[in-house]
Amino acid sequence: MANEKGSSINATRKLCETAIMLALATALSYVSFSNLPMGGSVTLFSQVPIIIIGYRYGWKWGISTGVLYGILQMLLQGLGNFAYVKGIVAYLILILADYVLAFMALGLGGAMFTKLKNQPLALGIGAFAASLLRYICHFVSGVTIWGEYADGWKSVWAYSASYNASYMIPEAIISVVGVVLLALVLDFKAADLKKRKKS
Repeated sequence: MANEKGSSINATRKLCETAIMLALATALSYVSFSNLPMGGSVTLFSQVPIIIIGYRYGWKWGISTGVLYGILQMLLQGLGNFAYVKGIVAYLILILADYVLAFMALGLGGAMFTKLKNQPLALGIGAFAASLLRYICHFVSGVTIWGEYADGWKSVWAYSASYNASYMIPEAIISVVGVVLLALVLDFKAADLKKRKKS
């Protein structure tokens, strides 16, 4: 009975923490330093909560949280983008590459280096990997469905690479700094997040 109660508390903790982190990530996504005309922005640590969930609870939970966050981003901020693309294939690419897979990458990236004993290093590399994976998703979207907006560019590939890098590079830097600073004062593998001195 004690074990059942313990697992129930753990499950409740995970759900509550995930809900809080999703809400925090969503709120932070509205605090932006720049917004690009065809989507994409530099935000105040909005990727960090999802990356931490992935690190704290593993890749399956992290991926699920990232997918939920992507759907929230699409519903709350991205529905207007559907007016700029046409056709079912374009809609599917928009949904998957710009939202579902792009933000799923945050939870996956957070969980990729959990075996490293140095937590700030593990989270820092994870945040970089998450940002890189998200960048690749947006790059694919830019090449496949946003190419008509590449006026003045010699190649749609260069356009997509440059456009998406213009916000993803600062976003990656902010995320890496954010997770490293938090990892220096909190232990994300501990239930209470408290760092304990090694004996």
